[in-house]
Amino acid sequence: MSEAKRRPPYYLGIDLGGTAIKSGVVDDEGRPLSSVELPTEAVRGPDIGLRNMAEAARRAVAESGLEWEEIAGVGLGSPGDMDLPAGILLNPPNLPGWDNLPIRDRLAELLGTPVAFQNDANAAAFGEFWVGAGRDVDSMAMYTLGTGIGCGIIDHGRIISGQHSHGSECGHMIIQAIGGREHPPGYFGRLEAYASATALVLRATEAIEAGEKTTLASALVSGGLTAKLIDDHGKAGDPLAARLMKETAYFLAVGAVSLMHTIDPDVVLYGGGMIASGPAFLEEIRANIKKMAFPVPAAKTRVEYAQLGSDAGFIGAAGWAREVRRTAG
Repeated sequence: MSEAKRRPPYYLGIDLGGTAIKSGVVDDEGRPLSSVELPTEAVRGPDIGLRNMAEAARRAVAESGLEWEEIAGVGLGSPGDMDLPAGILLNPPNLPGWDNLPIRDRLAELLGTPVAFQNDANAAAFGEFWVGAGRDVDSMAMYTLGTGIGCGIIDHGRIISGQHSHGSECGHMIIQAIGGREHPPGYFGRLEAYASATALVLRATEAIEAGEKTTLASALVSGGLTAKLIDDHGKAGDPLAARLMKETAYFLAVGAVSLMHTIDPDVVLYGGGMIASGPAFLEEIRANIKKMAFPVPAAKTRVEYAQLGSDAGFIGAAGWAREVRRTAG
């Protein structure tokens, strides 16, 4: 982007994942000026992870062509259980050994500037609300579909994070109260256990091992069974794969309708890797929603794919830093 088109002030966002850290600088209209990705090296412990976050942040600023002094705010989106007001990671399952880590203040110390802290799914949703598929609405919910299912809810610019920093965890809503599937270990009947990419592969594995005929069988033997492969075989006419994708769309519709009947949003978005399934998958979700939802929200609530892709996390984290700065006066 040319300097003439950039609109200050500028914000830095950091999207922390168990495998990778993505960081970038955006201008005041949410347009990315840079994007840098580094490995998290989470298993080496929080000191190394924090060092890598700080390095990703510095590289993102350098790549943007700005000086550090021109960055008006820094935002961090992180996975795991957390205490948002205190800035502490409590027990993040994909960051082993990072328990009870004062991540916000540790990163702020390394960068020499305050850090606005947020849940990663909430940050991604905020990015879509600010400059993505939700930019023209007052309220929205977004499911992120991947290994698990994350969720963020935005209402009139406010992230619904709850009293104990665990609001909007709708991937863990219970959709089967008795005899539900188990995922994560020790928890039963949650949406994530039915409609995540992990769950899709597990459901396919169970069906193949039970003797269902499918072109996916060889992939299971070779260890190459993935959600994308299941989707591809479903589109090619494999009955098992097609049924699994149809069921997944139904489960995702259940999750959407539950939110529609709770918060009545303008739009429900789906993001993450599984949206690569394309328009037909989204249409299947929409059709199921119309069958299950009350008539008015069924007719008026838009159901769309997210637009920012893998940049949503750092754009949203930067946007949250912008929001914190604006509301602070």
